[in-house]
Amino acid sequence: MRYAITYYKENIAGKNIADRFRELAFSPQIPIIELKKETLYSDLSVKKYPELRNIDFLVFASTHRSEKGNPSLSIHTPGNWRSADLGGEPGKVCMTSAFVIKYLFQELEKNAKNNSDVYEKYEITMEATHHGPLTNIPCCFVELGSQEKDWRDEKSAMILAKTIFSLDGYKPNYDWIPVIGIGGPHYTPNFNPIQLNSRYAIGHIIPEYSLPLTESIIKEAETKTKEQIKLALIDWKGCGKSEQRQEALGLLTKLGLKYERTKLIKKEE
Repeated sequence: MRYAITYYKENIAGKNIADRFRELAFSPQIPIIELKKETLYSDLSVKKYPELRNIDFLVFASTHRSEKGNPSLSIHTPGNWRSADLGGEPGKVCMTSAFVIKYLFQELEKNAKNNSDVYEKYEITMEATHHGPLTNIPCCFVELGSQEKDWRDEKSAMILAKTIFSLDGYKPNYDWIPVIGIGGPHYTPNFNPIQLNSRYAIGHIIPEYSLPLTESIIKEAETKTKEQIKLALIDWKGCGKSEQRQEALGLLTKLGLKYERTKLIKKEE
């Protein structure tokens, strides 16, 4: 897989992750792009960065911030289901690959488990699709959070760097089933175990706070996933009140998209 890394030069965690990656591998075949502008608001087009030509996947290395400030290592797809308060465009999400997101999240979990002190301290999680920038190159964010002491943690940054470097050995697993996730909170507790321990590969996630579901949101999630989406996974209790949930299910049926409830999915050991 041909992949690239990008980070904002003043982003502490992003630079930390990129520096650790350079310690693992330094190759002109893996572009590492330092941005002069905050990642969320950057233009990541091939026209502006010719080194992105023919790149299969782009990884944004960045800080993660949260109100609670809990240490975390996270992965998520970028884009805006509704307003564009933090970069990108309203109602537009980035292209991504459900297979690559699943692969990276499994690698992140494995790499963190191999460092027990990090695994005990940091939460390993996906996040719902949110914020900019907007690019047509399949991509995701890999983030280190949630406070400055965490952003400067070189050991945790190395775990994220190793996770990115694992893309050198990436091969798509066609036994996986590409899906979108609908409902639930921002940190996706009901989608995380499915991503780790099932055949379902989750790309874009539409959280409860972005509901009610609309036809344009569903089509955006489908068309901005590299693989053909097979069905939607529903965080049942995370889809609002019964009326809103039934409206969402009716819309999925209208669009011919099958769905499954997260709690009914059998997890693999």
